[in-house]
Amino acid sequence: MACKAEHEVPVGVNRTWVKYIEKGEFPDTQRAFHVMRCNHCADAPCVTACPVTALFTRDDGIVDFNWDRCIGCKACTQACPYDALYIDPNTHTAAKCNYCAHRVDVGLEPSCVQVCPEHAIISGDMDDPETEISRLLAREKVTTRRPEKGTKPKLFYINGDEAALTPDDAPVSSDYMWSNQGRGVGHHAPNGHGNGEGSLTQGVIPLGRKPGRDGSRDGSAPEPAGPEPAPKVQPEKARRTYDEPNKGVQWGKEVPAYVWTKAIATGSAAIPFLATGIGVPVADAALWAGALLGLVFMAATGGLLILDLDRPDRFHYVLLRPQWRSWLVKGAYIITGFGGVLSLWVLVKLLATFGLLSPGISQLVDVVLAWPIVALAGATSVYTAFLFAQAKGRSFWQSPALPVHMLVHSAVAGAAALYLASLFLTGLQPLQGALSLILALGLVGGLIVFWAELAVEHPDRDAARAAEMIYKGRYKKLFWGVSVVLGSLVPLALVGLGALVGVPLLIAAAAVLALVGILVTEHAWIEAPQLIPLA
Repeated sequence: MACKAEHEVPVGVNRTWVKYIEKGEFPDTQRAFHVMRCNHCADAPCVTACPVTALFTRDDGIVDFNWDRCIGCKACTQACPYDALYIDPNTHTAAKCNYCAHRVDVGLEPSCVQVCPEHAIISGDMDDPETEISRLLAREKVTTRRPEKGTKPKLFYINGDEAALTPDDAPVSSDYMWSNQGRGVGHHAPNGHGNGEGSLTQGVIPLGRKPGRDGSRDGSAPEPAGPEPAPKVQPEKARRTYDEPNKGVQWGKEVPAYVWTKAIATGSAAIPFLATGIGVPVADAALWAGALLGLVFMAATGGLLILDLDRPDRFHYVLLRPQWRSWLVKGAYIITGFGGVLSLWVLVKLLATFGLLSPGISQLVDVVLAWPIVALAGATSVYTAFLFAQAKGRSFWQSPALPVHMLVHSAVAGAAALYLASLFLTGLQPLQGALSLILALGLVGGLIVFWAELAVEHPDRDAARAAEMIYKGRYKKLFWGVSVVLGSLVPLALVGLGALVGVPLLIAAAAVLALVGILVTEHAWIEAPQLIPLA
């Protein structure tokens, strides 16, 4: 409460909160209370992920933030393994505990330290051996949360209870105050980014589902709209009694849609220009189709990226106030370069069409720009994998197969879009055989990538649980029914049959199904990891 009063934190979101768990069965029970907040990590992933230096580490080690720079991209909320950040529903920007930096600067302690009646919260300079916190760290047995993430957290718990510090060790046992916020939390609050009715469709998942409410006998299976995959209850029978509300899905429908449009744009441009680059004769109509599809779908990609921001009025900060370690910044410049080179090609071809440039120069430009376009298309298609990898809070996205996943989807989406365009453009028809082959090989490659990302051993429980949600949990019908069967196996069969009997419409149907399969796959791949609790 002191924190809320000090910083005017809105109801429903928290800079600090007390997690309360119970263990055992009557009469052998015990309770544990653990304060949760920003860990002010020495290697803070939120600072690395922030594209506009809204988050920064001060010289004294405090991880602070600048309201005036934040664009509301939510990359920091995905990067933090401790669920310490939220989107303020009033300012539409990120916020978190900043160690009451304004108080520290004038020689005061943080407000939570000052108000605690039991001196349960100790702050100070850990590098000074004379301070109380240094002596405690040297004398007591201390624990940190999720040290395996490599963030070097600076929040220590004396005799910390692992069941409280590990989210899925203490599942929710019943409803409690603030556990259900059907109208949204933070980013999804009614007076925040969206209206109250839309917040649920944007992914807010209520906590506090009671066992058996979904109709199962033992409560072990999550209901279809449940908050998270059911964890394995620990032998000590720990259960969560009080916690902060679930923030829901921060990267909603715009993100899988942008990954999908980006795959179409990059694949469509890369295929005909790659053919030109290796010396295969390609009609101007094919190059025009690839360039225009690339530009149109890159424009859609940019629009979706801006739409996903909680402060879209500041989208230009990514280019004008860049923080170069962030892959969101690198991706923005890669996208800009890709669109710029495609636009340059279109401009030269238009000048040649109107007789302002000679045909020889036009043909030379095809050869000169072919490889830059292919290289930038490839970089644009895979940079998102590195952006997701910076989200250390989401272990499933750390898969080394994710760049291949993005590249394969780009090839499939490009081949599918170009094949559909070939039904109307005679200049693309000579490429139909090659496009069919690329489509088929890409679909096979996609199935192999599914296996690599879901079936191989995962680095931790969070990644394993997200994978299980996809292939045997909440998303299993979408994954097996659409991603695998309708989006991969059926298109493969249609491509083979269409090539065998010479019916282009069968391959066109395969192209449509493949595009639908990619969109559904990205939806599951992006949403499932966000349902795994971090705190």
